Amino acid sequence: MLLHIVARGKIGRSPEAELVDRYLKRIAWPVKTSELPESGGRVPPAAENSVTILLDEKGEQLPSLELARRLERWRDDGRREARFLIGGADGFGEAERAGADLLLAFGKATWPHLLARAMLAEQLFRATSILANHPYHREG
Repeated sequence: MLLHIVARGKIGRSPEAELVDRYLKRIAWPVKTSELPESGGRVPPAAENSVTILLDEKGEQLPSLELARRLERWRDDGRREARFLIGGADGFGEAERAGADLLLAFGKATWPHLLARAMLAEQLFRATSILANHPYHREG
């Protein structure tokens, strides 16, 4: 299954970009990133039989193990792509939220979208490591 991060804002050459690259390079699954301008631009079309996850402060706060299990279930159900959308400064509208398969939050705080991208990259690496029985994640 392809892990596709679709994010508003250009990350450029920044400390956040280094973190994102560090984690995405470690993921054994196929990964794609798409950047959109802060406003406007077209979200790339979803692959057939994909799942859409919006990073949203109103979303579920999933433990890493549960995120891994959901990815596993989607993969095993034949989903071709898991699309993770990171909004711009204004976040997502109600129509976008309603069309998502999952709203995912990294806590109750609002995070800068560049930092959210780095956090997502780490969580995707962690989730795929859990599924591969890699010792990166340890239950405590």
